[in-house]
Amino acid sequence: MPEVRKAYADTSLGQVHYAEAGTGPAILLLHQTPRSHDEFREVQPLLAEAHRAIAVDMPGFGQSVRLPAPQTIEMFARGVLAFLDALGLDDAAVLGHHTGGAVGIELAAIAPERVRALMLSSTPWTGPDYRAAHAGRTTVDEVEPTGDGQHLVEMWGIRRPYYPAGRPDLRDRFLHDALAHGVDPAEGHRACVRYRMEDRIGLVTAPVLLIGAEADPFAFPDVPKLERQLVNAKRLAVASIPGGMVPLMEQCPREVAAAVLSFLGGD
Repeated sequence: MPEVRKAYADTSLGQVHYAEAGTGPAILLLHQTPRSHDEFREVQPLLAEAHRAIAVDMPGFGQSVRLPAPQTIEMFARGVLAFLDALGLDDAAVLGHHTGGAVGIELAAIAPERVRALMLSSTPWTGPDYRAAHAGRTTVDEVEPTGDGQHLVEMWGIRRPYYPAGRPDLRDRFLHDALAHGVDPAEGHRACVRYRMEDRIGLVTAPVLLIGAEADPFAFPDVPKLERQLVNAKRLAVASIPGGMVPLMEQCPREVAAAVLSFLGGD
C-alpha cells in the first residue's frame, strides 16, 4: 500500500495542507463541506496504486489557510488553482465530492488546460431551482452554540439519516472536521447556494464522469440535471453506486476507486 505523506504548500493565498500518495499522473481529491483531506482516507491509497493521489484541505477547511466570509465556490477554485501552481503541476485529473464537485466544475471552467479529466461525485446542481429552494433557509450543519454543548449532539445527529447505520465513526470524523479552528461548518453550503452553476458548466470541456450515490437524497436526483448541462464535455459517463450515501468516499471506497480508475483508463 503506498505511503501517505502530509505537507503544506505555500500558495499566493497562504498555506494549504494536503496529503499525497503514489506516483504517476496526478489526481486531485476535493472534499465536501465541512470536511478535509481525511474524507479520502480509504479511497486515496487505492487510487495511489496507479496515480499520484493528492487529497487537499481546500482553502477555508481543515488545516489550510482561512478564508473570509462570504465564501464562494469561485474563491475555493482559485485557491485550488494556486495550490496546483505551488506544486508545479501543469494538470491533474480532479475528483470532487459534493462541494468539491462544484469546485471542480469552476476549476475546469477557469483553467480548462489544467483539468485533464473531471470526476463529479454527488455534486449538486446549483441552478436557479436550487437557489430558490434554499433562499432564506438555514443550511445543513448550521447550529447555534449552547453553553452545555448540546449543539455538538445536534450537529452529530443532523447527519444520522444520511450516514450508514452502525458507522458512528464516520460521523465522528465529520464532527472533527466541522470543529476545526476557524471553520464555519455551514459556510461551504452557503457558497454552493451562491454559485450560479448554470453560467459556468457549459465551459467544461474535459472528459467527465458523474458518480451517483443512489441513497444520497440530496445529490442523486441531480445526476441527470448535470448530464443534460455538460454539453461541451469531451466525453461523458455515469456510474451509479447502489446503497451509497453522503459519506460515499469513506463508505464505498473500492466502488469509487474502480469507477474512477476505469474512467481514467479509457482516456
